[in-house]
Amino acid sequence: MLPGGVTLQPLVPHKDDRGTFTELFRDSWDLDVAPTQWNAVRSATNVLRGVHAHWRHADYLTLVAGRASIGLHDLREGSPTEGLGGVVELRADDPAAIVIPTGVAHGFYFHEPSIHVYAVSHEWDPEDELGCRWDDPALGISWPCEEPQISERDRTLGPLSELRHAWQAALAAAGS
Repeated sequence: MLPGGVTLQPLVPHKDDRGTFTELFRDSWDLDVAPTQWNAVRSATNVLRGVHAHWRHADYLTLVAGRASIGLHDLREGSPTEGLGGVVELRADDPAAIVIPTGVAHGFYFHEPSIHVYAVSHEWDPEDELGCRWDDPALGISWPCEEPQISERDRTLGPLSELRHAWQAALAAAGS
């Protein structure tokens, strides 16, 4: 089970003797995300990025090389899946894309050298960057790692309880 609003979109690779063509995104798929900025990220083996949450932008992500586990946790008060945590695996050899709505905290663990391409519904803004420790048991995420390589920023993030407080404060400020 995934947090409400998280969508896993199968992608269809078209192979021939020259290689492979895969459509990554179409407006007609009605995925409830309208990309305004696209990014490409290369990650080494045993890298974990996150856990991050955004009050303004939704994410649309696909893996074009490698394998990743996507950890998810629903922060949204009143959501039918509030507090639900889980993991989805993406593999470049079985293409799919995932839509992560605002209010669903997420992190990415890379099992092997990987490249992911992602779009966001609003341009990057540091005010929209919230996060918590990747290994907080309250997330309910069963990560497939014990000592991943993480950024200094992610290493200094607080517990999920602090993220929940920051999330509520951001929503209150946005509403005023």
